[in-house]
Amino acid sequence: MHLTRRLFTTAAAFVLATALSTAPPAAAAPTASAPCTSMWKAAHKVAVRKPARNEGPVATTASPLVRYLRRGEKVRSCVVAIGRGGRSAYRECGGGSQWRIVLGGQVPARCLNRARP
Repeated sequence: MHLTRRLFTTAAAFVLATALSTAPPAAAAPTASAPCTSMWKAAHKVAVRKPARNEGPVATTASPLVRYLRRGEKVRSCVVAIGRGGRSAYRECGGGSQWRIVLGGQVPARCLNRARP
């Protein structure tokens, strides 16, 4: 009985040592993501809206107004919220349902142009 226990312990130690030695060392250390550097410029005066608590994650044209972006004002945005319903669609700047997330709220994506560095 002692021999069986000793063989089982030796086999378990061997399997554990093999598993630990084949694990890639980079998997243990988390990698840092790059900061957002995407700059956008307002095509004209446009409203920044924040979704109400009962609207979900995407703003609508009826969402509360936070502030206005002036024409030519630069903002940083790396994320787009896509509305899948008729309520999230907008008519400004040619229409659509994609909203760029900026500081303070969301702006219709077509109302922003890529800013040159």
